Amino acid sequence: MITTHIRGEESFPNPPEEDRAEIVVNIGGVKQVLYGDVLNRYPETRLAELVDCSLKSPEEISLLCDDYDPDTGEFYFDRDPEAFKCVVELYYYGEIHMKRGICPICFMKEMDFWKIGADFLDECCKCQLKEVQDELAEIAERVRTILVDREGDPSAGRCQRFQTSLWRLMEKPESSVPAHVIAILSFIFILISSVVMCIGTIPELQVEDSEGNLTEHPTLEVIETVCIGWFTIEYILRLISSPNKIKFVLSFMNIIDFMAIMPFFVVLILTSFGAGVMELANVQQAVQALRIMRIARIFKLARHSSGLQTLTSALKSSLKELGLLLMYMGVGVFLFSALGYTMEQNHPDTLFTSIPQSFWWAVITMTTVGYGDVYPKTTLGRCNAAISFLCGVIAIALPIHPIINNFVLFYNKQQVLDTAAKHEIELMALRSSEGELRAAPERHEHVCRAGVWDSSMSSCHSDTYLPLLKDPRGGRQTICTRSNLACFQRYPCGHVQCTPQ
Repeated sequence: MITTHIRGEESFPNPPEEDRAEIVVNIGGVKQVLYGDVLNRYPETRLAELVDCSLKSPEEISLLCDDYDPDTGEFYFDRDPEAFKCVVELYYYGEIHMKRGICPICFMKEMDFWKIGADFLDECCKCQLKEVQDELAEIAERVRTILVDREGDPSAGRCQRFQTSLWRLMEKPESSVPAHVIAILSFIFILISSVVMCIGTIPELQVEDSEGNLTEHPTLEVIETVCIGWFTIEYILRLISSPNKIKFVLSFMNIIDFMAIMPFFVVLILTSFGAGVMELANVQQAVQALRIMRIARIFKLARHSSGLQTLTSALKSSLKELGLLLMYMGVGVFLFSALGYTMEQNHPDTLFTSIPQSFWWAVITMTTVGYGDVYPKTTLGRCNAAISFLCGVIAIALPIHPIINNFVLFYNKQQVLDTAAKHEIELMALRSSEGELRAAPERHEHVCRAGVWDSSMSSCHSDTYLPLLKDPRGGRQTICTRSNLACFQRYPCGHVQCTPQ
């Protein structure tokens, strides 16, 4: 048993007798001695209500604590002693700091128990709490999406259920085996179409038309037509089944899908007008441009690749660093191109005819590409070139590490959130199979009010060991004592592997 005496540095001039009294509290086996004059600094808290317990009945005292020993005057609370150490700091410093390793959501529950408002939490800890709440909200949204994909909405009509089923079939490969097969087929068609587009440009595989111009081989055109047909049917079905048509059309990836199939039909329409229209120079250039736009279909792979999606999101989160990189390069290009032009303009065979034309030399020099088509011929110009590529290396290297770090953090976070969502689903299935859940509500509440589970799953300390996901490194089944995923990312129970407490 650990006993700690806590006494405030300040005291009232003539404190009343109840303020001078010692209040002994036992927090999860850890005894602490508090004083009334300290606790009365915040009279609306639960600890301050213990000061005048001598005037209260046993029933009223039982509402304030878990147990009370009238012989020793000791109040027992079945709470976390580590969290209480942070809570009691309020009475001395006027604010609360969470210790490292304490779950922010669980700590907020401790503060609610002791009747302390969240306003007393320090700003740095509020930021940490907000971050965890955002993560829990994202986990809740992923779990809700998984449940909707699996179960659907039983109150929906037949037409709406068909639309939802079609949407899951085309957009959710993990929802069923047919959806997974369609996703694989779409991936294969994208690869075939991209390969055919590249092979079609090989002169040996092209054929001459009636005018002697080289065109794609008829077999490749047939394969291209089949692929475009698949893309068109896929796009139409996804558009029909989309719950929000406007959002679907304006989505970046769907714009890419549309651009991948649009050139084929535009060329088909122009061809149907006859040879006279196709002979126009502007029309021919437009047709070539539309054919080149077929390269956009390679971006369709991002819709089926979580890695590419993660890369895109990580780059979005690194826009500030990318902007710094462009700014450094822009300043360097302008500076060294101007210096190069000034130093080289008096040379009779100079290749630096103007500052704008020198931009190209500065770009390929600072990026250490160095094609050699433009190069300095004077001694000062060569010194300027040496300094420019050294500065270019530094300018590129400085923002690279934050960009890579953002990608690693974002990727790890996505992996943790995906695993956390799957873990929540497993916990729900386990509790449901054991009959521990009460009547299934229409909308579950959990993950610290994030809107997924019911209140029976909101505790971070469960008495039953619950199976966690398999450890990918050891392939063994680990166990966990917490069902609240608030601790999932950063704390002892917050990873794929954990140990029983």
